[in-house]
Amino acid sequence: MENENNKGMPLLGDDFPKMTVQTTHGVIELPKHFSGKWFVLFSHPADFTPVCTTEFHAFQTLYDKFRALNCELIGLSVDQVFAHIKWEEWIKENLDVQIEFPVIADTGAVASAMGLIHPGKGTNTVRAVFIVDEKGKIRIILYYPQELGRNMDEILRAVKAMQIADKNSVAMPANWPDNKLIGDEVIIPPATDVKTSKERLEKAKTGEFACYDWWLCHKKL
Repeated sequence: MENENNKGMPLLGDDFPKMTVQTTHGVIELPKHFSGKWFVLFSHPADFTPVCTTEFHAFQTLYDKFRALNCELIGLSVDQVFAHIKWEEWIKENLDVQIEFPVIADTGAVASAMGLIHPGKGTNTVRAVFIVDEKGKIRIILYYPQELGRNMDEILRAVKAMQIADKNSVAMPANWPDNKLIGDEVIIPPATDVKTSKERLEKAKTGEFACYDWWLCHKKL
């Protein structure tokens, strides 16, 4: 793996580090390989482990829905590529699911650069998720312990919500699109000056949007 970014573990808003990686689909360059697309890079502790197997099955089951959002998937663990291939064959033979997305065969360099190795867990990677936008910016970072499998529906929801927020310059409420207060509506960014705060409540009277107060206004898309 060739890493051109030596700033340490990436943060939200950073460019995804440039790297060349060996995968089950051959050698690829990140983030260039997914240029113009969103992608989810997710690490798993190891091949041929029970929780990871359920996660791969779940990711593949939702792969078409990710692709419908112009979003790709790519896995990673500190395992050799032949182990990935044999594991994928096992999943196909025993669970009747063909893994279609690439999986990085990491030597440990990628995991170290991305902050995926827990000091108390040997060389096993944590369950991390990096959601990267079409410009190569890291938008969401999630970390899970080895004992807890991820919720892929939530990761899919996060990608969709971020895309809608970007496109419409809005914010997304808790549990969107099933928020207990405003349903599937979106939040208008709070006013940042007195004039706009007063205008918000006046506009709400016209039905353009609704407000609980000037700093909490919402609308349908």
